[in-house]
Amino acid sequence: MLAEIRGRSQITIPAEIIKKLGISEGDKFEITEKDGGIFLCPVVVYPKEKMAKIAKIIKETEADVSRQTAFDSVEDLFADMGINIDDV
Repeated sequence: MLAEIRGRSQITIPAEIIKKLGISEGDKFEITEKDGGIFLCPVVVYPKEKMAKIAKIIKETEADVSRQTAFDSVEDLFADMGINIDDV
């Protein structure tokens, strides 16, 4: 497919590609140049305050995981719960 650069350095992305990738007005892209080519990669941008909340959730989750018991077998897991799997 061919595209032509227009005023203000704008290029129209063909409709087929827009539909295939689910791109819509306002979407953001990381633009890179490599070996003489231009590459567009769709990205999602989150506000800093949202990222801070996500980081807090991750940190709390990691703390919870570190307190979890790891079992060597399913039998050990059930035994910890007071269940003898031979009786089930």
